[in-house]
Amino acid sequence: MGQPEQRAEGAGPFVTRLTWRLPDGGTAVWESRLARRRGVLSVRPSGAGPAHHVRADAVSLARLRRFNAVAAVAFVVGGALFAAGAAVAQFGSGDATECASIYFVGGLFFTLGGYVSLLQAVNAPRHVAGGAGRLVTPRRRWWSYEPGRVDWLSAFVLFAGTLVFAVDLLDSFLQGLTVQQVNRLVWAPDVIGCVLFLISGHLAVAEILHGRLRLRLHGLGEWIVAVNQLGSVLFMVSALAAYTRPATGSLVNADIANWGTLTGALCFSLGGVLQLGEHS
Repeated sequence: MGQPEQRAEGAGPFVTRLTWRLPDGGTAVWESRLARRRGVLSVRPSGAGPAHHVRADAVSLARLRRFNAVAAVAFVVGGALFAAGAAVAQFGSGDATECASIYFVGGLFFTLGGYVSLLQAVNAPRHVAGGAGRLVTPRRRWWSYEPGRVDWLSAFVLFAGTLVFAVDLLDSFLQGLTVQQVNRLVWAPDVIGCVLFLISGHLAVAEILHGRLRLRLHGLGEWIVAVNQLGSVLFMVSALAAYTRPATGSLVNADIANWGTLTGALCFSLGGVLQLGEHS
């Protein structure tokens, strides 16, 4: 019979860290984010020996590196294009079609980054509790349904948010809309997408904190989560400021809308740059 898990940690119903005793008297520690991003778990042998990382097999590690690199570059490029679109709106020609075109291409990269982030969660190595302290690699999959895993749920909500943004970005090309139609077809999907980004970021924070109440920016993963969540907050500020007043036909505050998009997008670009360093 396998050894029972000693301790399960996490937030709410989600388990993000497991610690169990190995047959030789040592302990193994699995953490959700480390397994997904780096393909490792920590093993401490019995006695006073130092802990070391046990890695997944070479095929799994190579797959995780590819997913991580593609997602990171997609967010870097997508964020840069969103920032460029906001800069054109604020400082350039302000042409609506030009801005919409830049935002749309940036949105494609965000959608790619969201889907590949989901693939990384779907194909993450799985721990073997009660075994010899190792990870096993599932066969490659392009989809799964695992809402009981916080990493999967965070990535899925993020991907859903990028798809909702795509609706907003497509609708922004429509001409001759009334104020009510603009708010319903462009502004509402924008706000919904921002809410989904915030929820995804909150789940990512819950994953990396293991149920703690304070985010300590010691590790690279914590910095990535914090920077991306700041970007989501700035996107929401931008979306709220972009509401079109029915009485005047003008935005609540165009400057805040543009600056919120620009700075929020730069946060996601920075998060992508940092993510390039988060691999095995």
